[in-house]
Amino acid sequence: MKSIIILWNIWLSCFVLIGQENMKESVFSENEYIKFRIKYLSFNTSTAILQTKKEILNGKPVYHIIGEGKSSKFLSLFFKIEDFYETYIDTRTFEPYRFVRKINEGGHTKNIVIDFNREENKATVNDKKHKTIKTFKTVEGVHDMVSSFYYLRNTLDVEKLKVGEEKSLNMFFDNENYNFRLKYLGTDVVRTKFGKINCLRFRPLVMADRVFKEEESLSIWVSNDKNLIPVKISADLAIGSLTAIINEYDGLKYPLEKIN
Repeated sequence: MKSIIILWNIWLSCFVLIGQENMKESVFSENEYIKFRIKYLSFNTSTAILQTKKEILNGKPVYHIIGEGKSSKFLSLFFKIEDFYETYIDTRTFEPYRFVRKINEGGHTKNIVIDFNREENKATVNDKKHKTIKTFKTVEGVHDMVSSFYYLRNTLDVEKLKVGEEKSLNMFFDNENYNFRLKYLGTDVVRTKFGKINCLRFRPLVMADRVFKEEESLSIWVSNDKNLIPVKISADLAIGSLTAIINEYDGLKYPLEKIN
C-alpha cells in the first residue's frame, strides 16, 4: 500500500515539464484548497489535500504550499500513512526557497528540510531524523516535487501544447538531482461529483519496477481552464490499480469550468 503515497509524490512532481519562460500573474489564489479521494482496487484508502497561503520567509514574500496525505481509518489499522509536504515559492518566479518532507508510511519515516540557494545553485539538506546537514550542487531553475506543479500552472501555454510531445527537467528530491520526463496526450473529459470537466491529459514516464507495471503506467488529468487544477490520476500498479479524483475545492481564483 506504500504505492499510494509513491503515486501521490509523482503526481505532485511531474507537472513542471511543459511551460514557457515568461512569468505571469498567479492563476491560484492565496487561499486555494483542493481535496482528493484515493481508491486502491475498489476501496477508499486515502485522502490528499493541497492548500495555498501567502506569507513572508526570511523577509521575502512567498506562497506557502502545503500538501498532506492520510490513510483512511480502515487502512490505518493495517498500514498507517501520514505524509506532510511544504514548499515556499517565490511569488514572481514560483521557484522554491524551502521544501519540507515529513512522512510516516507504515513505520517508514523521513523528516527532511531542504533550503535552496538560488544564487549559487545549491541545496542544503537537513535530515532531522538522522541529524545530518549536507549541501548538494543543483542546476539553475531547479524545483522540488511540490513547487513544480505550481510553476507549471503559471507558465503553461496551452495553445502551444502538441500531442505526443515529450519534455524533461531536472528536479531535486531528498539528496539527488533527477531528470524527469513527461508526455502530453491531449484533451479528455473527466466525470466528477461536480459534473464533467474538460481536462489536459499527461503521462509521466515512470520507472517500471515492483510498484508500476511499465514505464507508461500513470496518467494525470488537469482542468483545461484558467485554474489548471489536478482533477484525476490513474495508475496500473504491479498489483491492482489506483485512482485519485477531486472531491472538494474552495478558494479557486476562477470559477471551475464544467461541461453542461
